[in-house]
Amino acid sequence: EAVAADWMLEFACCCLCRHFGEECPAEFRRWRDVAQALINGLSKIPTHQKKMVYLCQLLIRIAKGKNLECHFENDQRISPLESALSFWTLLEREEIKLEKLHEDIRRLIQIQIVAVYMENGYFKEAAEVLERLFTDSESDKPLRVKLATVIKSKDPYVPLLQSFSYNLLISKIKSYIELFMKENESNFLIQAATKQVESKGLGATALQNKTMNVNENDKRNLETKQRFVLSIILPRDMLRQMRNCCLNVESSLVWMYINCVLGLNSLQNVEKHGDALACGRRRQRWTYKEDLELKSGIREFGVGNWAKILVHGDFNNRTSVMLKDRWRTLCRIE
Repeated sequence: EAVAADWMLEFACCCLCRHFGEECPAEFRRWRDVAQALINGLSKIPTHQKKMVYLCQLLIRIAKGKNLECHFENDQRISPLESALSFWTLLEREEIKLEKLHEDIRRLIQIQIVAVYMENGYFKEAAEVLERLFTDSESDKPLRVKLATVIKSKDPYVPLLQSFSYNLLISKIKSYIELFMKENESNFLIQAATKQVESKGLGATALQNKTMNVNENDKRNLETKQRFVLSIILPRDMLRQMRNCCLNVESSLVWMYINCVLGLNSLQNVEKHGDALACGRRRQRWTYKEDLELKSGIREFGVGNWAKILVHGDFNNRTSVMLKDRWRTLCRIE
């Protein structure tokens, strides 16, 4: 279960980062809800997932950075960007070495916290947040003095605020995301699941017949193997719990992907019949080739292992339930 939970969170974080970088607001909101649901389900953040969780929380707050009506903290004085700064601080603590990019982002967030208040005419709040933002350390003093001067001028269009703009902050965050994604490319689901399969002696024949060497340039191949391994080692009731944690999320993408994991739709079916999945399946006749695929799958995996049969067979927009019903029909006919 821990392997599946790790993978789901990694997948959600990956989607969140991608849609933030591509500036797709609707998709970002969908995956924000998915990621938040998964994070809320954690009783404790595992050490190896801290950076991932902190990054998700950072992006969610940066996306709402200019909306002072939005609050992420119990203290209503804390703006989205000020809340984002706390998660950036946590991210910095997870880094082995802080680069110039880290310092640039920290400064940009600090400046934009003040800038957003000033753009909305909240000069008193801008002065108050300045007191919360900076310590008395010598390294903070120059920027603090400059921002104090800007606040006194009550001019949100001074060169300092224009040079260190919100757009520049977004650009720097995107650069950080690119680095994060490169550093965290992994196939840990395959590695962890394969070890578990081998330790329990499950699906040995199937694993031998299905090469587990992942081609880094073939994401579809990786997704197929992820779904294949999950169909062997994970109980369906646990996967349904994973679905239930996203019940309030209006995201066809996450449902489609989790359905793939459950074996309800094979990846080939999703690729070939995406429109049919979105609009509902039309009733269609079973072909002779599909019947052969079904019989072959039953010989290999046995009756009842419909998810595995679906994953390995070449079916035309079928579900595991359809496979079960068709087998009953064939049994009556023959």
